[in-house]
Amino acid sequence: MNQTNEDRFIITSGERKFSYAMIGVGVLSLLIGVILAFTGGHIWAGKVWIALLANSLFFLGLALTGMFFITSHQLALGGWYVVFRRVPEAMSQYLPVAGLLMLPIIIGVWTQSHHLYHWADPEVVAHDALIRGKTGFLNPSFFTLRYVIYFGLWTLLAVLWRKASLKEDIEGGLKYYKKRMKYSAIFTVVFAVTSSTMAWDYMMSIDTHWYSTLYGWYVFMSFLVAGIAAMILLITYLKSRSYLPAVNAEHLHDLGKYIFGFSVFWAYLWFSQYMLIWYGNIGEETIYFKSRMEHYPFLFYFMLVINFVVPFFALMTRDAKRKIPSLVIISVLLLFGHWLDFYLMIAPGASANEVHFGFFELGLTAGYFGLFLLVVFRALAQARLSPVKDPFYKESLEHHT
Repeated sequence: MNQTNEDRFIITSGERKFSYAMIGVGVLSLLIGVILAFTGGHIWAGKVWIALLANSLFFLGLALTGMFFITSHQLALGGWYVVFRRVPEAMSQYLPVAGLLMLPIIIGVWTQSHHLYHWADPEVVAHDALIRGKTGFLNPSFFTLRYVIYFGLWTLLAVLWRKASLKEDIEGGLKYYKKRMKYSAIFTVVFAVTSSTMAWDYMMSIDTHWYSTLYGWYVFMSFLVAGIAAMILLITYLKSRSYLPAVNAEHLHDLGKYIFGFSVFWAYLWFSQYMLIWYGNIGEETIYFKSRMEHYPFLFYFMLVINFVVPFFALMTRDAKRKIPSLVIISVLLLFGHWLDFYLMIAPGASANEVHFGFFELGLTAGYFGLFLLVVFRALAQARLSPVKDPFYKESLEHHT
């Protein structure tokens, strides 16, 4: 395949304007929310902090999925994905930005400027024996240390992997392929632990009295489905601009199988968690689902339909997984559905069911979306879209299923 400057992604003025416009909508929404919160809106203070946390974690999940995708395939000696490897690689470069956007949440734990986490309020802890029993893990100092470890390791490994990838483009050979293999192994071990502990920290600890041994897996699977859906949308968008010509129906078919299979597995985890809690019928456990089903009934069932029923039936056939229109529609729905999943994991416990989804949340999400797009587009523009010196590049060109 002849490689020319056409293989380099060029950000158009329209793409920049769109990204900045989305960021502007997000900033304006945030300003309105903050003003309403400071003028005595108790509920608005909750809406602002919940939306900030939900969006910070959701878009963090997209970046982590990009990193997990390239490292897991690298370790498995998978070559089929190489022709579009730059897309998940670019998604992973959002990780340092995600770390900065989580910083206000961490500061809020210390300054008591939000009440997302009841365990961070000394008055609550003083009158709650159950929370006091968890203070060895749930305390501001250890919480902050874990934040530094999470984002420090994730960002370092993403930067090193990217650096080796770009140098491989220049020098070729196996030197940088082996370096990427090493970084992939380290990231996989780190992520195996931190993907669960991060879910405990930032989401499960909101409902401090409640816990689930399936929670880490459940959050990881929600990350994975949403991340692959975002990947499909970016790939199909690049193809619409005549980039990534080597990506064909075979590659899309495999990505379609991923979101089909992982959506089923997500539903399996959801049902397993729900069924065990329903069967046990213990008050400390049933309160988690009871609050969501009673106070957020539409979002609760709507999220289940979007995240499982729709992809299960829409992607069941082989042809549906190979056609761009069907993949794009399902990917958009899954992105929104799993955003709702994160919102429902956070809002009820953080607000005592007072806060509900509305235009403010959509506006703030638009800002995060614009920032994520801008970071990904800039990363895509830094190197050729086709990593032709990857040892598996030819295999990827000839991929058939």
